[in-house]
Amino acid sequence: MKQITIRQAVLSDLDALVPLFDSYRQFYGRPSDAAAVRGFLQDRLQHGESVLFLASEADTPLGFTQLYPSFSSVSLAQIFILNDLFVTPAGRRQGIATRLIAAAADYARSVNAIRLSLSTEITNQTAQALYQSVGWQQDEQFLVYHLTL
Repeated sequence: MKQITIRQAVLSDLDALVPLFDSYRQFYGRPSDAAAVRGFLQDRLQHGESVLFLASEADTPLGFTQLYPSFSSVSLAQIFILNDLFVTPAGRRQGIATRLIAAAADYARSVNAIRLSLSTEITNQTAQALYQSVGWQQDEQFLVYHLTL
């Protein structure tokens, strides 16, 4: 049986994170740009602007998730945006995504956040089924709008 570990990533994990994050971006139709990915992730980690969790088997990175801190003004409390979740094709169907989500939720609870939020493509039925299977509920009260700048 495979020994998969999930742990909070640190700056020294950049070499493991960059190919995963680059593949994640390519999944969403972006061109590969490992140098830009490295700079982006390095900035997030160095400035404490996100929390990343890394899934690995031995020395093989298999997936990650990234949380961005935010706040609820109405609730006067911290929340996190689960902005990114990716598992390599070799790591899929092994419960890795579920474990990454659980690690993110455990972390958020540990810092007294009141909620995790995410958005996913309307057509991404696989992701929607995953989120629903681990207790996430689709928002039926609010619509999300974006202003492209």
